Amino acid sequence: MKKEIEILEKFITEKGLRYTPQREEILKVFLSVEKHLSTDELHKIVKKKSPNIGYVTVYRTMKLLEKAGLCNEVNFGDGVSRFEHKYGHEHHDHLICVKCGSYTEVVKPKIEKLQERLAKEKHFTPLRHKLQIFGICSRCPK
Repeated sequence: MKKEIEILEKFITEKGLRYTPQREEILKVFLSVEKHLSTDELHKIVKKKSPNIGYVTVYRTMKLLEKAGLCNEVNFGDGVSRFEHKYGHEHHDHLICVKCGSYTEVVKPKIEKLQERLAKEKHFTPLRHKLQIFGICSRCPK
């Protein structure tokens, strides 16, 4: 967590913003939870520790964390934006059930290599990507 705090502090300083205890607290709480969190879910957890931190502060801080490369914003097709850890985590894709909303993270090096080869063949420089496959999980009736 110390490295992530350093990254955030450096990013905020470079942007000419203030590094506040609230931003650090939000980062610490976010990093302590190993799941995809909406701003609302994260705000509820943060409020238990720091009742004076508002929803807008959480939302803006998560956008800063994303720009700093500490998290990714993901949407599983239900209209809710969620954030997942990025720094120090392996790139992965998602299989998303359209019935129950469950998701599975998958890491497949063959898919990554295929995407790299495709970009190279098309003389394209990828900056980022995400693969989301929507379907029906094994727990849901077809």
